[in-house]
Amino acid sequence: MQIILMHSRFTQAKSVTLSSRHVIAGFLVFLLVSMFCGALMAGLTLRLAGADMPFVRQLVPAVHVDDPLAKDRYVKENLAAMATKLGEMQAQLIRLDALGERVQGLAGVKPEEFNFKELPGRGGPEVASAPATELNLSEFQAALDAMAKDVEHRSDYLNVVETQLMGFKIKSKLLPTIQPVNVAYNASGFGWRLDPFTGRSAFHEGIDFSGPTGTPIVAAAGGVVIAAEYHPQFGNMLEIDHGGDIVTRYAHTSKIYVKLGDIVKRGQHVADIGSTGRSTGAHLHFEVRVKDVPQNPHKFLSAGANQANQDNLATFSPK
Repeated sequence: MQIILMHSRFTQAKSVTLSSRHVIAGFLVFLLVSMFCGALMAGLTLRLAGADMPFVRQLVPAVHVDDPLAKDRYVKENLAAMATKLGEMQAQLIRLDALGERVQGLAGVKPEEFNFKELPGRGGPEVASAPATELNLSEFQAALDAMAKDVEHRSDYLNVVETQLMGFKIKSKLLPTIQPVNVAYNASGFGWRLDPFTGRSAFHEGIDFSGPTGTPIVAAAGGVVIAAEYHPQFGNMLEIDHGGDIVTRYAHTSKIYVKLGDIVKRGQHVADIGSTGRSTGAHLHFEVRVKDVPQNPHKFLSAGANQANQDNLATFSPK
């Protein structure tokens, strides 16, 4: 190969003859220089990865940096990240404990049976054949992340359970389950009986509570007053709508203290026992109607008594 060189300083053109050996030697020199520059740039990149370029460190996580200061900084950064994650988990656990205590109260679980403040007992035999392994930093970080997700899922689940239990609690408050008068017995039960005026068999659609005139009558559940008027048969009559097509009727009262459209609370004093209308003496005629069909009030009152007993047991804690 012949190369001709021309320049204004030259009086005449000069030529250089290159053999194949010259070409190969030049190529090898170029290759060595390129490899040296590449190695130099790679070393500089890895040093920066251990110091101020975390994104590069993520691309080459398996490379170990010999600089002890860089290693110490790397460990501190990971500890700071794990401390932040641990703080978030502690806040979630505090929230989870409070939520669990609310759900426990709604479900009627005794505090001594399930205490969120105490660690559960654990144990078991040590298996000598199983090899003991220690977690490295990446495995510990993975376990911490998995636990954080599990705590979050449990919290969401408890929120759903609390919502459902609260709904059941509200519905139970709207059921007529407390006795409307504080008397020891009822004078006439639900079902077929002899009519006190005609002596013929007739169906009694409620129960009669006998008591002195003026004895307080309370609402068996919360609801809205839909009738507060005088009825030819029931005398001074009060009806309360509790929702869900459930209505309670209080008849033969001497005095009514609420009016049409009033919202009454469970246990609120709404009337007094009397003997108005078709009555032989002072008493309360109490009915529970579902979709205008008379129901035996004892079914509701018995359920209320059982629930009250369960609540008392749940709140009782021996000293």
